Amino acid sequence: MLLTYSSLPDIRGLVMVFNRLKKALKRFVDTVSETIATKEVKEEDLEPIIEELTISLVESDVALEVAEEIGELIKKKLVGTKVPRFKDVRQYVIDTLAEVIEDIVSRNYKPVNIVEKAKKRDPSNPLRILFFGVNGVGKTTTIAKFAYMLRKNNITPVIAAADTFRAGAQEQLRMHAEKLGVPFIGGRYGADPASVVYDAIEYARARGYRVVLADTAGRMHTDEDLMEELRKITRVAKPDYKVLVVDALTGNDAVEQARFFDEAVGIDFVVLTKVDADVKGGSALTITAVINKPILFLGVGQRYEDLEPFNPKAYVKKLLEGIV
Repeated sequence: MLLTYSSLPDIRGLVMVFNRLKKALKRFVDTVSETIATKEVKEEDLEPIIEELTISLVESDVALEVAEEIGELIKKKLVGTKVPRFKDVRQYVIDTLAEVIEDIVSRNYKPVNIVEKAKKRDPSNPLRILFFGVNGVGKTTTIAKFAYMLRKNNITPVIAAADTFRAGAQEQLRMHAEKLGVPFIGGRYGADPASVVYDAIEYARARGYRVVLADTAGRMHTDEDLMEELRKITRVAKPDYKVLVVDALTGNDAVEQARFFDEAVGIDFVVLTKVDADVKGGSALTITAVINKPILFLGVGQRYEDLEPFNPKAYVKKLLEGIV
């Protein structure tokens, strides 16, 4: 059943730019609407338009395999169909596009209420969340945002700085912990990162804290030594959630990072950062489709409160906004 664009839910507080992707989709809708003015969709008419859309999607940081899949899904839905009588052709195309995009970004999507999980957790077995990602993607800020979200709901997490490699990493996280009024567990530089996470879990268990948020090193994702370090942390921590933080502005490199981390440690869900500055917009479409793991949160600014739950329907509405 086709979604009606106008019936999709509203987004409050979320700013997405995505100019290039929006323009590509608008151009596709314009061209298809003109082409099928006869109310019947023919493959020979649609083929060149799909090809142009595929190229435009790739230019908007959508991976080629995903862009081609989107084109095939649209073709399957449109070719050989007749626009229902009294139905606006343009709206029909938009609704089809909305359905296809939502299908892509909804794969494996199941929202996780971290706050509720934490509230129900026995303090003797704290909720453990490990954060992965290369340097510069906003991982430290994201951990602080999770801590803020929990504190707002009267849950005090313990923050663990298991990046004992990068100069300044612990200081940055300690500063956030102090601002937020949450316990901080670190270690000397060069110390075993897994032991830092272990100490944080034991600290939380002994003092009745329900959540441990652990940072990990973010050297290049092709560093095999780093991957082995992260595997060891994972074995020691036995995390409830392994969260990958990726930067929307890095485009297809974000997809390669997602692939690599998922193969190395297994990712449960993704936090996509810097969405408010993303003019291309392809990362959200691509990551979910390529690694089959959901995006559950979006970073939309630098403030602690700038963390939004990801909603596929709302994403589609925002993406297609202004195309009608």
